[in-house]
Amino acid sequence: MAGLAEIEIRLLAEAVFLRYGHDFRDYAPASLKRRVLQAQQKMGLPSVSALQERVLHDAGQFAVLLQYLTVPVSGMFRDPSYFLALRRQVVPVLRTYPSLKVWVAGCSTGEEPFSLAIVLEEEGLLERTILYATDINPASLDKARQGIFELERMQAFTRDYQRAGGTRSFADYYTAAYGGALFDRRLRDRITFADHSLATDAVFSETQLVSCRNVLIYFNRRLQDRALGLFHESLSHRGFLGLGSKETLDFSAYATRFEPVSRPERLYRRAGR
Repeated sequence: MAGLAEIEIRLLAEAVFLRYGHDFRDYAPASLKRRVLQAQQKMGLPSVSALQERVLHDAGQFAVLLQYLTVPVSGMFRDPSYFLALRRQVVPVLRTYPSLKVWVAGCSTGEEPFSLAIVLEEEGLLERTILYATDINPASLDKARQGIFELERMQAFTRDYQRAGGTRSFADYYTAAYGGALFDRRLRDRITFADHSLATDAVFSETQLVSCRNVLIYFNRRLQDRALGLFHESLSHRGFLGLGSKETLDFSAYATRFEPVSRPERLYRRAGR
């Protein structure tokens, strides 16, 4: 039998879906509970039911809650070995396409799509590539579109860029001013940021590479399979899929529809059959 908090959280998820169209009903229960209770505490409310009442009647408060539910945390060249594997094992195949479309699903505040744009620039592919970067958090998307990151983060980003096989000076890609780092328009112009939900929306374009890292871990099995189905449908014949370091296709409904390119780096390729 579910406890009171679990019942309240289910009701909150259902209410949010009905009121705002954001679907958290198939998020991993433990993760969702932790985030909801954190939001309740930070917002100074006595119960999850009080939180539900607040967000149902105030869209601004739902926007606050959304920041807790989506965890907008990322980093450029996070897991550098992943990007190194892309350079060595995926880019040579991508070079064979006359044009490319790349989808970064769950892009948060934009660090991952900018990292991919830099890799594609250095590999001579950016000019023929459109990157679609999607998320459900409007605040994260707004920040991502600006292409401005805290200057204090550049040292860590530079270190990971170098470990990821970077071939230039990382400082060449941004202009520092007023405590921020503005990334070049050449990169920004190749990225289209858009609202898209893996829980409710459909495929919007054929792509050659989908990168969705550290997102599926927050979903239950049903929602994971839905997301993987979208990626499979989006990818062109023999297209590539990249997942997070703690994610896998094993035991999913799509385990046989992809084949590993690099198991350690969670890189897969759409199976030919």
